[in-house]
Amino acid sequence: MDLSVESVETQLATFRPRTGTMDAWNAAYVRVEDYLRAHRIHNRLHQSRLIQTVLERAARRHAENPALEPTTLAAEETERLMDEWFAEVLDTKDLPHERIAIQGRVALLLSDGSQKWPYAFLDSRTIPEEFSKAMRASSIKAGPDMAVSSMVPREIDLGMITEAAGETLERIEKWPLMRLALLWLVFLGALFGIFYATR
Repeated sequence: MDLSVESVETQLATFRPRTGTMDAWNAAYVRVEDYLRAHRIHNRLHQSRLIQTVLERAARRHAENPALEPTTLAAEETERLMDEWFAEVLDTKDLPHERIAIQGRVALLLSDGSQKWPYAFLDSRTIPEEFSKAMRASSIKAGPDMAVSSMVPREIDLGMITEAAGETLERIEKWPLMRLALLWLVFLGALFGIFYATR
């Protein structure tokens, strides 16, 4: 890919948003940079190019509605850009946002795409065939959709021992003195066991 430090710096120098303060856009820049780094995009040249794309999209939306925060717009545009790219690579354009986001991130992680093809992530013009194949091979294949079914309730058979224990507990609940005596017996038995175990 023909990408140099000078060309990236030239691109960033031309970024002049018509609305919003430079502090707000710097904060948006840092947010997008951190987000890309979290997706293991460590190549600075590629990072800068992607941040430029995201900030330009966010700036267009901010010009239409200056009340919105540039940082929020930048985060939304990063998500949108990633959804578009994942949908194209995995051929899942008909899926909802949540499914595309999850499938795409899992596939990217499992294929180690951001490390093996550092310039290809979020670049629709240059998606190597091996990268696409690796992403599709790592993609989650969901099972059939959930269906409503009816279940008839049945009594749970816990066996004779459980029944006897239940009846005993019910009797103990009815007679508080018996319960107290039983607790003392358990306590004395535990003391007796500890005493003989330590001898």
